[in-house]
Amino acid sequence: MTPEQYCQNKAASSGSSFYYSFLFLDPEARRAVTALYAFCREVDDVVDECQDPQVARIKLNWWREEIARVYEGIPQHPVGQALKAPCNTFALPLEQFQEIIDGMEMDLDRSSYESFKDLSLYCHRVAGVVGLLTAEIFGYSNRRTAKYAHDLGIAFQLTNILRDVREDWQRGRLYIPVDELRRFQVGEYDLGTPITTPQLRTLFEYQAKRAYQYYQRAFRQLPEIDRFRQRSGIIMAEIYLNTLQEITNDGYRVLEHRIHLTPLHKLFLAWRVARREKRRWRRERKRWIQQSGASTRTG
Repeated sequence: MTPEQYCQNKAASSGSSFYYSFLFLDPEARRAVTALYAFCREVDDVVDECQDPQVARIKLNWWREEIARVYEGIPQHPVGQALKAPCNTFALPLEQFQEIIDGMEMDLDRSSYESFKDLSLYCHRVAGVVGLLTAEIFGYSNRRTAKYAHDLGIAFQLTNILRDVREDWQRGRLYIPVDELRRFQVGEYDLGTPITTPQLRTLFEYQAKRAYQYYQRAFRQLPEIDRFRQRSGIIMAEIYLNTLQEITNDGYRVLEHRIHLTPLHKLFLAWRVARREKRRWRRERKRWIQQSGASTRTG
């Protein structure tokens, strides 16, 4: 099995929404973002699957060394080997890979966050930084696009936190800020019961509202000139927003059952957005050409 096949299998087997957005990239970008996603899965699995925190720290340190080896040209792991070319081609910063690992390690250092301000650092590291790296792979010309990608990553993470709140609680982790639990009169142990009380529904509605705000803020920062190149992020956003809307329509009953979209639904959304963005790009390209021609004649 080649390193690229290993990463492809890692991405496909997870059933993640990210996988469906990769399908519409050119081959070089698809290989790069698939390797990036496989790296994120590897370091996330270390924290989720290791029962002994000390063993998990040792493994995360190994990944820190492996990423350093990627930039030295001597990676050992299939994911590291698959990342070697993209890191060079797309000038991906070593520090951002290390920061992702730092974010994963936060799960070993703490099980809850007192406020959203505290949680923000975690979201930045495990999701915002991933957004920055994918933006580099997709390509952009306006610096605001990096801010869009970062905030979109945060929006994805906030959606995951709401969707997975009971599963995370069962693992001994709480990502909903503690001060917000108190504000909405919810006890931590309420998150372990399959009952959606009015207090819980209001708390979850507040979490969803914050996620929606991050989606809106992200897209306000996306320049039209970079939109088509960033279309894979837009596809991901469509899938995640549909998931968030399903949670909303279901009355925020995330403790009673897991809300998810079927693979066919995700594929349809990806196809629909890719088609829409291509039409939009053609219209904008035609408009830019017309404006350019008019400017030339008047000049």
